[in-house]
Amino acid sequence: MHEDVEKALDQIRPALQADGGDVELVAVEDGLAKVRMTGACGNCPMSQMTLKNGIERVLLNNVPTLKGVEAV
Repeated sequence: MHEDVEKALDQIRPALQADGGDVELVAVEDGLAKVRMTGACGNCPMSQMTLKNGIERVLLNNVPTLKGVEAV
């Protein structure tokens, strides 16, 4: 599952990197992808919205066995 999550994150990264940020997969545990927002995304007030409305949506669509995404 870890590899599938990484592949899905690769779809999102260009948009995040265009704004000076990125997302790092820390772990996949108990069906949850644990990610860390880095760069400009790490301290952006909209990062939680990006996580839920962007990253989580793409990951759940591409990795059906995933239950959710959590920021660490």
